[in-house]
Amino acid sequence: MTVLITGPDEDGLGDAIAALGVELIRFDGVANRDALLEAGIDTVDTLVLTDMDDASIIPVAREENPDVRIVTYSHDSLPEFARGQTDLAVDPNLLAADVVAEELVEV
Repeated sequence: MTVLITGPDEDGLGDAIAALGVELIRFDGVANRDALLEAGIDTVDTLVLTDMDDASIIPVAREENPDVRIVTYSHDSLPEFARGQTDLAVDPNLLAADVVAEELVEV
């Protein structure tokens, strides 16, 4: 399993995922098609967004990898346009990073 996490990871989800032995790719730059392809979106199992300003990459990710599971882990609301293409939206105030990581790995 490989997880690509984009945006700042202030709540530590990436560390919690890596601690479970999952291959983790971190991306913290301008999120666009080229950057996603360079990061390996076409081969990852899960894309995690921590910044809803990057939500515009959700349709791009789905186009490049129709089987990718898309998860948001953010204190901000997911924009309406991306809700139908996102598999799971989690607020860090409701579920801790270690709990979310375990669920992502078990699925």
